[in-house]
Amino acid sequence: MDHYYVNKNAQPNGDHEVHTSNCNYLPSLDNRLYLGIFSNCADAVKEAKKSYSQSNGCYYCSRACHTS
Repeated sequence: MDHYYVNKNAQPNGDHEVHTSNCNYLPSLDNRLYLGIFSNCADAVKEAKKSYSQSNGCYYCSRACHTS
């Protein structure tokens, strides 16, 4: 189980990246939205899509949910 956040700022391709709480690329407090505690990134991305339809897992901390 981990705490997940989504970046409020989109990447150049429009994706809002989902990060774990211990990710080196976790956005600053002002730029992230807390999603909750999940056992996997897929559930966290699903939650993120409620706020940002174009959400994607971070390449570094949620690689299983990262799409190119």
